[in-house]
Amino acid sequence: MKRTWTIIGVSDVPGSFKWYQSLLGLPETPPAHDYFGQVMDTDGTVLLCVHKWGAHEHPSLINPDEARPGNGLLLFFRVDDFDLALKRARALGTRLEAKPNVNPRTRTLEFSIRDPDGYYVTISACSARSPAKGRLSRRSKPRQLNDPTPTSVRPPARRRSRRPQARITPTVGIRE
Repeated sequence: MKRTWTIIGVSDVPGSFKWYQSLLGLPETPPAHDYFGQVMDTDGTVLLCVHKWGAHEHPSLINPDEARPGNGLLLFFRVDDFDLALKRARALGTRLEAKPNVNPRTRTLEFSIRDPDGYYVTISACSARSPAKGRLSRRSKPRQLNDPTPTSVRPPARRRSRRPQARITPTVGIRE
């Protein structure tokens, strides 16, 4: 497997398609169909597919009334320019569900909003920032996202001391 295509059920394909393009700073293009569209990055990578509810009788996309949109799903996008993404989200007039904050697991800035169909969408910076100045940090690298260990269970990271450590040398053959 090379990639997954996340497909969400929406009530208005052209409207949702335009909303995601605006949020992600992508060039505005129309969806391929009135019932389906692929939101693609500028390099052609499919980021998200939007599918009209009830089209084609896909079992999980038949009726939006059978489940709350987004139940069990988090749309999580990593972006190169967090500040511009936040500005675009605010321009969409969407209320922030979670204000910009530093995720303690990834140590990156993120915020969350709801899309027009009610899906929970999180936008995360690709790079960690220095908490003191809010700038990119050379020392701080984001944690691996595939680390399932909750932060509260993981042992604390060991810090290196800047002072030279005393060396212990074994003594061999000393008689008293």
